[in-house]
Amino acid sequence: MKFKTLGCRLNTFETETIKSITEKLDYKNLTFVNTCSVTKEAAKNSKKYVRQLKKSAPNNKVIVSGCDAHIEKETYIKMPEVDVVLGNDVKLDEAIWREITKSGRIGFFGKTDEKSNNKKTKILPNFTKRSRAYLEIQNGCDHSCTFCIIPQGRGLSKSVEPDTILEKINNLVDKGFKEIVLTGVDITCWGSDLTGNDKLGDLVIKILDKTPNLPRLRLSSIDVSEMDDGLLHVFKTNKRMMPHLHLSLQSGNNLILKRMKRRHSREQAIDLCKNLKAARPELTFGADLIAGFPTESDTMFSDTLKLVDECDVSWLHIFPYSGRPNTPASRMPQVNQQEISKRSKVLRELAQRKKAQHFAKLKGKTLSVLMESEFKGRAEDFTEIITSTPLKTGEIYTLKVYNYNADSLIARD
Repeated sequence: MKFKTLGCRLNTFETETIKSITEKLDYKNLTFVNTCSVTKEAAKNSKKYVRQLKKSAPNNKVIVSGCDAHIEKETYIKMPEVDVVLGNDVKLDEAIWREITKSGRIGFFGKTDEKSNNKKTKILPNFTKRSRAYLEIQNGCDHSCTFCIIPQGRGLSKSVEPDTILEKINNLVDKGFKEIVLTGVDITCWGSDLTGNDKLGDLVIKILDKTPNLPRLRLSSIDVSEMDDGLLHVFKTNKRMMPHLHLSLQSGNNLILKRMKRRHSREQAIDLCKNLKAARPELTFGADLIAGFPTESDTMFSDTLKLVDECDVSWLHIFPYSGRPNTPASRMPQVNQQEISKRSKVLRELAQRKKAQHFAKLKGKTLSVLMESEFKGRAEDFTEIITSTPLKTGEIYTLKVYNYNADSLIARD
């Protein structure tokens, strides 16, 4: 059995769920690739891994899913290495996996398939090789950012019912997980399609209230424009809510943000970060940033560089702009590739400086660390920690930082 996940934390959750489904159904000789299509490079790598994994296990049945396989299903169906393409809408449907086993049928299962019923398994992922558990609370997106292809692969926003979320979280806590990450495509949109007026903040408060034995709760990427008052309050006041937010900023220039069809301004982003930092100084921010979006000038790009300091962002996730099929941005005047590469390099260098500044502030501090492996863990603010002596994976330790390198703090107990 071989499993390969590309892309987001939601894909990670889905792959772990599929592992549990295939174990229950006693699958043999399977290669599963969960693809990504967020950039050209991600789509290219998705196809590359399919070919590589087929070569490494030529007798395995190859099943692919994920956004790239969903959007480019015809391409994958024609690949000689691929046996089955699963649409994102059915990948967690246990009945579909059972049918593949019984019928041996090949081809595409998804929206165009009469047997598609959009059901999801009740099986909980095992996360056997992970120290934290990811939990899908939402899928899809109701917004249409001009650069983004993901809604083509995920559809409109669909929220998981709160009772289902709470049941799964309690099960994960019972299994011994000390940190859970809530994930989805646009998690701040959670609840918009459910009855009642609950928002993400209401869900988070309910989770913390109903699972007092869960030490650490974390969120994946969020939209600045959708931070509700309840969510702001819990970040400011509840220490079990991890002091780390990954923001989908994308740019620091207001005109570019409008052309991206983002729903926040640079001023909103700055105000949010300052507001949270004032209440909880230990909180750190990560951010997604696109370098070289169509029509971006040098002056516009400089606004993005300034925003990193104004929001005090410690962790930068840099995307060189990559035109995706059938997106409005791909039809806008493009920045030349050489300039995109240059700006990406500038942002990566800035990212390293910001990380080093953050590390320097923490030298000599004592931190609470969840170990991801014997020698590596994460602090509450998501800083990577390495130790010189082995510690138990999945346990939380109090460690003192005595040094750091380019990527991690170095600590001991």
